[in-house]
Amino acid sequence: MNKTSTEPSAPNGDVAANENATATPTPNTATVDIRNTDFLVNRELAVLEFNRRVLAQALDETVPLLERLRFLCICSTNLDEFFEIRVGGIKQQVRYASPQSSQDNITPNELLARINQVARTLVTEQYRILNEVLIPALKHENIRIIRRDHWNEKQAAWIKRYFNAELLPVLTPIGLDPAHPFPRILNKSLHFIVALEGKDAFGRDSGLAVVQAPRSSPRIIRLPKEYGGPNNFIFLSSIIHAHVGDLFPGMKSTGCYQFRVTRNSDLFVDPEDVDDLLRAVEGELNSRHYGDAVRLEVADNCPPQIAQFLLRQIHLATDDLFQVHGLVNLNRLSALIDLVDRPDLKYPPFTPSVPLRVRNNDDMFEVIRSDDVLLHHPFESFTPVVDFIRQAARDPQVLAIKQSLYRTGPESSIVQALMEAARLGKEVTVVVELRARFDEAANVDLAHQLQRVGAHVVYGVVGYKTHAKLALVVRREGRRIRRYAHLGTGNYHARTARLYTDYGLLTCDDFICEDVHKVFQQLTGLGKATKLKRLLQSPFTLHKTMLELIKQEIEFAAAGKPARIIAKMNSLVEPQIIQALYEASRAGVKIDLIVRGVCCLRPGIPGVSDNIHVRSIIGRFLEHTRVFYFYRCGEELVYCSSADWMERNFFRRVEVCFPIENKRHKDRVIKFGLMAYLADNTQAWLMQSDGSYKRARSSTAKPRSAQAELLLKLAD
Repeated sequence: MNKTSTEPSAPNGDVAANENATATPTPNTATVDIRNTDFLVNRELAVLEFNRRVLAQALDETVPLLERLRFLCICSTNLDEFFEIRVGGIKQQVRYASPQSSQDNITPNELLARINQVARTLVTEQYRILNEVLIPALKHENIRIIRRDHWNEKQAAWIKRYFNAELLPVLTPIGLDPAHPFPRILNKSLHFIVALEGKDAFGRDSGLAVVQAPRSSPRIIRLPKEYGGPNNFIFLSSIIHAHVGDLFPGMKSTGCYQFRVTRNSDLFVDPEDVDDLLRAVEGELNSRHYGDAVRLEVADNCPPQIAQFLLRQIHLATDDLFQVHGLVNLNRLSALIDLVDRPDLKYPPFTPSVPLRVRNNDDMFEVIRSDDVLLHHPFESFTPVVDFIRQAARDPQVLAIKQSLYRTGPESSIVQALMEAARLGKEVTVVVELRARFDEAANVDLAHQLQRVGAHVVYGVVGYKTHAKLALVVRREGRRIRRYAHLGTGNYHARTARLYTDYGLLTCDDFICEDVHKVFQQLTGLGKATKLKRLLQSPFTLHKTMLELIKQEIEFAAAGKPARIIAKMNSLVEPQIIQALYEASRAGVKIDLIVRGVCCLRPGIPGVSDNIHVRSIIGRFLEHTRVFYFYRCGEELVYCSSADWMERNFFRRVEVCFPIENKRHKDRVIKFGLMAYLADNTQAWLMQSDGSYKRARSSTAKPRSAQAELLLKLAD
């Protein structure tokens, strides 16, 4: 592996990286207790640390300018979800005086205070980057976001006409008085509070009104080319600010201030009190829009008395107030990326490759019978997976198709193929996970569509999310019935297959297909869990087997044999796994962890985790593969999985972990899925023992990017 240094890449990198950090104790190695909670990083603070790494991409001048803006928007969207789910849950603990503390023994109140401090710094940096770095850089490229005080007379006249034609007919101002109480504020919707002087036609003079921005209106409007160029834009909020007085004839607007409320959006379905999961989820969906408020964002020019008034109305405290210098709905800036036709300011397009033997043969069943097909997305195309299901739908020899669906996206080709198969009279069984977060409504609709064409739709097991990515095709071939399967680390979602790195295996291996069949039997029927021959499964065998494999490496190291563990995943949280890795490190096992997001393990603690190195890769594609490697005295076990190493994946979800046994495929996964990432010295962030991260920088070798190399090696 190339030698790297850990200089931060962005201005003020040292300060930013360490705000979230906590001091790491130096243990007495002879008496160390690996269960010591000081050796764990708080999960919620680790989420914020991940978003700091995402935000750093917005400052990286090697990233195309519009993609830097995209990273800024991704960070904002991630923070929205963090407050909706994570902060919402912690506030519930506080509200109900829950004694529960996090696994590192931080109480809910203490954790909220620390989150507040770190999140404020992160939000301030977001707006600094937007206002001081990205907007000037966009202007340099003749992409202008024109503020109200910079409109010329011609532009102002066009904007006035736009307001009258497009906005005035749909805006509904609400004056606040006893007959018009403060309205229910929809989660994350853009609102304005308007200060007024004078009396209206009925003599009312409450002095305040609320205006909701139309949800159907674009948040960024392009000015016609003749009004200053092809890439001049106006914020919807600026237009409403400029003309809000028109909504209150005869009165004077003395102030207009944006605000946005974030609400607890986690759905709760009690597994002990559910007769019909579909109806239960449908019933909960509306509550998401009006859950308990957890955050108020207002413009930084909003007077304190108005900000306090808003806090009282939505039942929040001053600590929950975020005053920002710019749009309160920052993620809406992502629309600009698609509006601007500047390929030179975006990542260059690429065409995912298709394996040669798939390209040369239209019969997917024949291809799979000749040998397993391993696909590495997005570098290799998702099309063979779609073709596999589509061909199965139309093949008269196919008797049945079974598939799990977690996220699919709109107008999914796979869903269309399943519906076609059902219409043609095949036995189609689909396990739809109704509780896939923020896709619940889409999945409820998906379930109804499939049921209407005669597919068997089930919703997995109450109390356990079905997160496994599985498809099984049953086909008659001569006198026998053969099964074909697809197993993946990512969803059956064609769009994210071009944005996320994932592995997918197409196989007709009898043992694997039999195991997949048994998993579907569990999900659709009743009965005890049967023993699987090749697959590991949560909540039954995955956690136990991972611990056993770690223990085996410890035994090899104790016997003086080479011992190595490499694991790549999205998150590492589960305490027993972390403790086992600490034990392995103390025994001399060399451990490399590639954890994109949350890592609660602390590497590099003397006497505890000296032999553990943790890195996070943040780049063009979202790293989503889960790959687990155990050296095992040269046997080299390699597994791919739908599961991260978290409690929920091990114990509260149905997950599948599948072996890569074909030597050629195994070598590919090791070389391109693991070693390439360990050699990355441009997009890698190295975790420090205090929980902070520093950007890896090459000190001697040429810069290397795993994603860039894979694009060259695997994509056309």
